[in-house]
Formats: sequence, C-alpha cells, structure tokens
Amino acid sequence: MALVQHVGKSFPENGDNMTQFRFVEHIPDLIHPEEYPSDPQGRRVRLRIRHTDQGIEIIGDAIRPDELENLLTRLDVDTIEQMLCG
Repeated sequence: MALVQHVGKSFPENGDNMTQFRFVEHIPDLIHPEEYPSDPQGRRVRLRIRHTDQGIEIIGDAIRPDELENLLTRLDVDTIEQMLCG
C-alpha cells in the first residue's frame, strides 16, 4: 500500500527528480482480505484520488505492492509514503 501526495510539483522532462520513500504507521485499506481469493493472480489495484488543501492525494492498495510502487513511481512525485503490511 502506498500514499502519494503531489503538492504543486513540476514534472521535469529529463526525469532527474528522485522520489523519496517514507514508511508510515497507517494508510487506509482499499482492498480487504476477503477479496484476495477472487484475485488468485494478484492483479487487483485500487486507487483513491482526491484534491486536498496540500494538493493531489493518491491512496493506492494492491495485492502485489511492487506493482503499485512501479505505477506510483512513474508519476514522478516527491514522496511516496508506504505502510509495512503483515
């Protein structure tokens, strides 16, 4: 699971910006354990996007966290906050 906040950021053409990763204690679940059996290949990804006073907030959840991380990293944001699951 990951949370990205995009706060008035410019997107450089050359991709020189490096995303920072930060671990946090809590991010809301968007996929619940009872949904796992219906996705045996682990392809489910769920996103919630909203505008806040700080900018655009994207909350994502995935059965395969690496897939979500790859997707969010492509947004070229300053910070991705992650919660350790388990």
